Amino acid sequence: MNDKDRMGDKLRDKGKASEDLFIAEQERRALERARADAVRPECPRDGTKLTLTDADGVSIDVCPTCSGVWLDKGELELLLQKEEAAITTWVRSLLGS
Repeated sequence: MNDKDRMGDKLRDKGKASEDLFIAEQERRALERARADAVRPECPRDGTKLTLTDADGVSIDVCPTCSGVWLDKGELELLLQKEEAAITTWVRSLLGS
């Protein structure tokens, strides 16, 4: 077998490996979603299953019916830290420092 054939084999192997990784990641995400849906909490106000929403990298529970927002332990602190960092960055950009 010549060098050209071996390089083609390596490229096919790399492509297959990349595809396998992609599929494994998709399956992992689907499993996480299924697990999350199976144990989704209910809204304290109206009993509707809460949906998980991303807010600045923090996962929060939102009621699709009453629009109530429910935070787990530590999530409010994370959101406040991110907001504080954003405000600090904004003020520094205004002051030119």
